[in-house]
Amino acid sequence: MILGAQLYTVRAFTQDEAGFEDAMKRIAAMGYPSVQVSAVGPIPPERLRAICDRYGLAIAVTHTPQDRIRNETDRVIEEHRILGARHIGIGSMPQEYRNGIDGVDRFIRDYTPAAERIAAAGLKLHYHNHDFEFAKPDGQVLLQRIADGFAPDRLGFILDTFWVQAGGGDPAWWVRHLAGRLEVVHLKDMAYDNGRVMTPVGEGNMNFETILSACRDAGTEWLMVEQD
Repeated sequence: MILGAQLYTVRAFTQDEAGFEDAMKRIAAMGYPSVQVSAVGPIPPERLRAICDRYGLAIAVTHTPQDRIRNETDRVIEEHRILGARHIGIGSMPQEYRNGIDGVDRFIRDYTPAAERIAAAGLKLHYHNHDFEFAKPDGQVLLQRIADGFAPDRLGFILDTFWVQAGGGDPAWWVRHLAGRLEVVHLKDMAYDNGRVMTPVGEGNMNFETILSACRDAGTEWLMVEQD
């Protein structure tokens, strides 16, 4: 498994090319070998790739705006080829689909064509969870309904350890449950201080020994460290 930095964490510093390069220089100096491109400014993919290459950072995955994945699929595919990233991430379900079972089913229907085009191009679409996908409006966890609605080779998952636990799930169980379609995992920790608190990995209460063991068993390739 390869460790990486989720750039959403440093989004305030990556909104122009100069800031992006300074951030990549610092991330590489910390020892990270890879990054997830997320929430960066309007920087051409060619420049993103060149800067990351300069500092020896592989671009493993992105979070790409949902409307672009659906409506500009071919351009998104081409951009990921430039970046050298095989994984295209949906950062969250668009708000208009967040109305229970009907919304999830519309999401599946609307995004299946993009998932199929992406797979045909040799790349893969991935869904990143938050906590709302762990609601059970009909006795079935919504995240499971999403998983069942797409073929495994059409949709993978970027499982977020913090949000799984925030939704009442067991991160290690879900890692193993989604084995084979979990190339990327977000590592986030949770502490308690009169409520749930996101904290740097290792400073909270989550059992990362068990989580990482599950990731190895599940065939996870990339472990992206993040702090929202």
